[in-house]
Amino acid sequence: MSKSERQQMVETLTEAVKGSANIYVTDFAGLNVAKITDLRRKLRQAGARYVVVKNTLAQRALAANRVTGLDEALAGPTGLVLAGDDPLPAAKVLGQFAKEHQKPSVRIGLVDGRTVDAAYIKRLGDLPSKQELLGQFAGCLNGVLYQVVGALEALKNKRQAETA
Repeated sequence: MSKSERQQMVETLTEAVKGSANIYVTDFAGLNVAKITDLRRKLRQAGARYVVVKNTLAQRALAANRVTGLDEALAGPTGLVLAGDDPLPAAKVLGQFAKEHQKPSVRIGLVDGRTVDAAYIKRLGDLPSKQELLGQFAGCLNGVLYQVVGALEALKNKRQAETA
């Protein structure tokens, strides 16, 4: 790879990192091309991007964006998940894919400007989706309303029994 090609790649990666508030550093060793392609497709559907990078080029792109704390994880085969503004969908895809294939392993991440460990990203992936949370909340509200109606009915029946 020539110097101009490396510079072009760093500039492209710098722009991609600038547009992503959430980044996960993964180790993809042990995944063949078909599995990486499948992972990329699933991440793309979740609104994220998977980029296999050379560590030195990734360090330059991260430094250009003033992203710190990820440098120690840039060793060996490295893939960056550029998760955009919402960290949950990409974390869910990584978790589900790792359950099926035991890879890629997440080394470290950047979530909303904070450096987080792999366990945090795994917990993010285990959270229910926004729609599921809204459904659970609506179910709780519905349950409270039924309890209030039941209490009012009991009061009404008690008063009717007293007046009769």
